[in-house]
Amino acid sequence: MTQYALLLYRSAQDTEDRTADLPRWMQLTEKLREAGVLMANVRLADADTATTVRVRGAQVQLTDGPFATTKETLAGVYLLDCDDLDDAVRRAAALPIAEYGSVEIRPVGRSAGVEGEPAGS
Repeated sequence: MTQYALLLYRSAQDTEDRTADLPRWMQLTEKLREAGVLMANVRLADADTATTVRVRGAQVQLTDGPFATTKETLAGVYLLDCDDLDDAVRRAAALPIAEYGSVEIRPVGRSAGVEGEPAGS
């Protein structure tokens, strides 16, 4: 099994109320949990609530908002343990956001010699 991060993006201009999709999200999340592939999932607050941190020299610089202005904003993340990329693609395509946004799939990196640990932990 391989861990995949499903990065959920929506249009930065999307102001449509998606409350009606909530039952679909809850049902899908429960199916992923029951299948034993869901490791974690989070919904992120809007990008305008972000704080970006940079260190230049010894100076910590904070910027309100996201690092870059883009047409899409990261809305959430699902971390799944899938059989392979095809399995991850199938599960990503079932997410409601795939109908009006996009889902980027990335394998989760591993630390050298440490089984089951994400890179950098």
